[in-house]
Amino acid sequence: MSPQEVPQEVPMAEPAVRRLRADAERSVRVILEAAERVLAADPGASMEQVAEAAGVARTTVHRRFASRKALIEALAESAVRQLAEAVEDGRPDTAPPLVSLHRITANVLRIKGAWSYALSRPDDEGGTAAAGWEQVGARCLELLGRARDEGLLDASVDLEWTRRVYYALIGEALHGPEAQQDPDALATLVVDTLLHGAGRRSGAN
Repeated sequence: MSPQEVPQEVPMAEPAVRRLRADAERSVRVILEAAERVLAADPGASMEQVAEAAGVARTTVHRRFASRKALIEALAESAVRQLAEAVEDGRPDTAPPLVSLHRITANVLRIKGAWSYALSRPDDEGGTAAAGWEQVGARCLELLGRARDEGLLDASVDLEWTRRVYYALIGEALHGPEAQQDPDALATLVVDTLLHGAGRRSGAN
């Protein structure tokens, strides 16, 4: 057989590879969204219940996630990644601190509202989501530091305490009677309370 006649392995066409990858990503996204809904309603829900909510076969869920624990870890990792992206979307390094703080707060309210189960789980030290949580916390401290440097916060403020108060305000906004408000309106309430508290505004009658 001549070299020209040697059968050559024909690689899969690139568009087909992209389609398969897109299909796989879409399948995972649908399963994770279903897992969030089901587990938020019943934290003890099974993989079978998740599959039913996602509209896929049980074997599809098991093929994507080896165990229930793996599914929950992937859910947390995806949610924390979206949270980190929401923070970066607020341009914490370059936008004016007040503008950045408001945009990040509105973004975070949207993400935490959509992924309440995944983002309410305690940090799993060493887990795949842990690094994402650390990144979000560090970026928050950096932004609060910029806000302090710009005079939005008192020069002597404890940034770690301020971050904890900020997180608590976001939690209250999501679970209080105001939770149905537009995220931008809620963000204004959170940021205003963080920066000014409940004290009397200067110049107020």
